[in-house]
Amino acid sequence: MARLDDSPTSDRSSSLYERIYQVVKQIPVGRVATYGQVAAIAGLPGYARQVGYALYRVAPEAEIPWQRVVNARGMVSRSPLRYGSDDLQQELLKQEGIEFKVNGAIDLGVYGWNP
Repeated sequence: MARLDDSPTSDRSSSLYERIYQVVKQIPVGRVATYGQVAAIAGLPGYARQVGYALYRVAPEAEIPWQRVVNARGMVSRSPLRYGSDDLQQELLKQEGIEFKVNGAIDLGVYGWNP
């Protein structure tokens, strides 16, 4: 698989990120999608990690509902580089009515987005 350039100054990266953001903006309140699902819908099958890179660059207060994208297990992907936004993501999802299981997972059968 070819590596996508994710450097901030890359025109290709900017275009790819915009495709990803357009998909994420479609996820309705109270629903979640996985990184892989967003990648596939954006025409980037196999590039779930790229979706993560794109969403990492989104400010928490941006109009892109970044919080609605979770990993394939239905969980918030935790990272020490996110400086607490992992907890913010979970809180925002709870505010949208999404319930978490005891293990921290979301039931994708109930809350998963199916465009």
